Amino acid sequence: MAAEALAIRGRLPGGSALADYWALTKPDVNLLILITTAAGFCLARSFHLVGFPLLLLVHTVAGTLLVAGGTATLNQYVERRFDAQMRRTKRRPLAAGRIEPARALWFGITLSVSGAIYLAVAVNLLASLLAVLTLLSYLLIYTPLKRKTPLCTLVGAFPGAAPPLIGWAAASGTLSLDAWVLYGLVFLWQFPHFMAIAWMYREDYERAGYMVLPRGERRNSLMSLQTVLPSFALIALSFAPLLLGRVGLFYTAGALLFSLAFLYYGVQLAIRKTNAAARRLLLASILYLPIVFVAMVIGRM
Repeated sequence: MAAEALAIRGRLPGGSALADYWALTKPDVNLLILITTAAGFCLARSFHLVGFPLLLLVHTVAGTLLVAGGTATLNQYVERRFDAQMRRTKRRPLAAGRIEPARALWFGITLSVSGAIYLAVAVNLLASLLAVLTLLSYLLIYTPLKRKTPLCTLVGAFPGAAPPLIGWAAASGTLSLDAWVLYGLVFLWQFPHFMAIAWMYREDYERAGYMVLPRGERRNSLMSLQTVLPSFALIALSFAPLLLGRVGLFYTAGALLFSLAFLYYGVQLAIRKTNAAARRLLLASILYLPIVFVAMVIGRM
């Protein structure tokens, strides 16, 4: 019986305990973190095949992903009881009881501390400090606010936009105006991205006591506001690299096209207020950020 219980707690259906620990790090989220961190690094160093510090980039991405994975794990540790109340998250390893909370806690701490030390030693102190500040603000400020006020989305956008800053700091040791433009793009992108998720799972969030959207008529207006206005602002900010003389027409044309498409899907959600419109906006948001950042890197080559 003990062995059977251990198998139930430690394994996914057809999987393993290793798969559960991997799931704790939220690899789908980490993919976007990898892309934006690497883009910040490449843009700071003006990516060229000859003389490009590839090993430093690898160190930067590895350290950042360790901290990000630790942050995701600790977030699930804190929210495990609430995750168990939501259909979207109840199958997560902690919420489903497949991993003991104490083990997840130490796993998250180990990843976070290892990543911070790794960045400080293999990259530089500024990149490490930014990663630690991101972790602390996400866990200690944003996470508890999710159950207190819809302003949590605004607060969470600040640490959520940090990956390109970490990449830029890793490559240059400083944070210039260009780095803050990248930060602004990710900051604004998060609002329509998260509003799509919040709308699709609004009943789940309410059931678990999260206040990512207010109740009643204010819910519709706040969702529309936080979807459309940042999408408009993204169009304006996407021209900043051109105005700074950092990119050419290739990036500008691509950024304008995809920003307008992103705005279109955001407006569709604001008007229709359906789960189908939210799913389309979510897909557009997942495609938008990598495409714009890659176009920016190519435009700088």
